[in-house]
Amino acid sequence: MLGSALSGTDDKIRRKLLVGLSLTINLGFLGFFKYYNFFVEEFIQAFQSFGLQLNARTLNVILPVGISFYTFQTLSYTLDVYKRRIEACKDPLAFFTFVSFFPQLVAGPIERASNLIPQFQKDKSFDSDEAVKGLKQILWGLFKKVVIADSCASHADFIFSNHETLPGSLLLLGAVYFAFQIYGDFSGYSDIAIGTARLFGVCLMRNFAYPYFSRDIAEFWRRWHISLSTWFRDYLYIPLGGSRVSKGKAIRNIFIIFLVSGFWHGANWTFLVWGGLNALYFLPSFILKRNRKFVSEIAGSKWLPSLRELIGIGITFTLTCFAWIFLGLTIWERPFHISMASSPLPFLAPLEIQI
Repeated sequence: MLGSALSGTDDKIRRKLLVGLSLTINLGFLGFFKYYNFFVEEFIQAFQSFGLQLNARTLNVILPVGISFYTFQTLSYTLDVYKRRIEACKDPLAFFTFVSFFPQLVAGPIERASNLIPQFQKDKSFDSDEAVKGLKQILWGLFKKVVIADSCASHADFIFSNHETLPGSLLLLGAVYFAFQIYGDFSGYSDIAIGTARLFGVCLMRNFAYPYFSRDIAEFWRRWHISLSTWFRDYLYIPLGGSRVSKGKAIRNIFIIFLVSGFWHGANWTFLVWGGLNALYFLPSFILKRNRKFVSEIAGSKWLPSLRELIGIGITFTLTCFAWIFLGLTIWERPFHISMASSPLPFLAPLEIQI
């Protein structure tokens, strides 16, 4: 295992070669399965625009379930061993269970080796209190998925599939439906995964923290898909220099993490637009040094949020809904249209692009 080899040498060149090999293998598999056809098709279209015909062919590749998630988990393990944040795991069973732990394999949370591997190495006994809490969380996740997400999905799919004939007010309502559909799907799945893990005595990290109550975009990304946001922060943004570099480079770093995050979600230009749009949303608070303004709970000890907080929540939710539309274009617009009604998981079906 590369982790053991990294842990067993102090030679800087050898360690860099080993971590480079790990990155190449993991990102190579991810790139081939997820992005090969996309780049080939774009390459062909680029040449066709100049009147040149290429014979390059796409491949009928079956995307492995959960490849984006366990690739990122494996990468985080290797990078943490390389940085000597953790020791290499010498228990193959614990390591492979960490990579392929079934509750969170398909859609997260993206766990860290420092949290999960030690739990698999401890003796477990059934805890009825934890089991009850886990079952309650599973039930809550199923409510989000089946009642909220699936109900919103049918309305959003109908509205945007008929956008040419419906009035603007209904299109606006469709964007709101889609926003709650996305939240219900992702947050619901995370609750099911976390609750299932609790049945086995395993604690997974929280992945959503009421993101639609965020008072600005910076707070939204601290509350939405927390495991992914913190992964990009720790393994991409900070290594690039984070905010400790010049203002121009810091802005560059922000665009990089949002664009990469968008492309991670799927092989389509609309995902890059979504990422770039969120980067633009984030910039004002970063430039004005207000991106850490809202770190406390909304309303604090008060019963209700203040008027200013409510206005902030409304603006943030509106901007978020607009950005979600670019993800929806992958679903609703030909030739990328995929009927949500044909899948038992309406939003996870189009997001097979993602996982």
